[in-house]
Amino acid sequence: MDIDIISDVVCPWCFIGKRRLEQALVLWRDAHPGEEPQVRWHPFELNPHIPAAGLDRRRYLEEKFGGPERAREIYARVEAAGREVDIAFDFDRIQVQPNTSSAHRLIAWAGVLGRQGAMVDALFDGYFLEARNFASNDELVEVAGAAGFDREAAADVLESDELLDHVRKEEDTARRIGVQGVPFFIFNQRVALSGAQPPDVLADAMEQSLLALAEE
Repeated sequence: MDIDIISDVVCPWCFIGKRRLEQALVLWRDAHPGEEPQVRWHPFELNPHIPAAGLDRRRYLEEKFGGPERAREIYARVEAAGREVDIAFDFDRIQVQPNTSSAHRLIAWAGVLGRQGAMVDALFDGYFLEARNFASNDELVEVAGAAGFDREAAADVLESDELLDHVRKEEDTARRIGVQGVPFFIFNQRVALSGAQPPDVLADAMEQSLLALAEE
């Protein structure tokens, strides 16, 4: 079972989708004992034109959603969904809406090391639970280091153009296959789902992908 997830680290629904996938994987393991799916993470910048220094998050959200009241309504629903999967979102503490290209490079680098999941977890926690400023490479390095990655190596990745082309090509591929929103799940390159779907829906899609492979 190969699972490809296209996501952005500042997308709260991607964080929720990750937790729901983890619940779906429990169902999968019960039905397929001894089998462990291969999960891969791919980049998608929801706001690629945000400057490197980032934007004031409160103003960004108010402009995006048409005012502070509407923004509060939308994020109240996100917070409620988060509580269902044990995510205590702390949106009020987040000050900066960052460009996420550097964060995605760290995820790609962690993939080379075989530890993508650990980096994705650290970045989601860092942004949504700890209100880290991802417009700062120093903050990103601290997040990586706290997750057990080599701080100096992480800094070297961010201070160079290493993996930048890789991230851009992956994002181009996602848009070329029609991805317009995230999270976006692809199972065995046969079945795709958009959005933070419930665990049973994700588990069913996994089973459908197996049937599709068997029929080929």
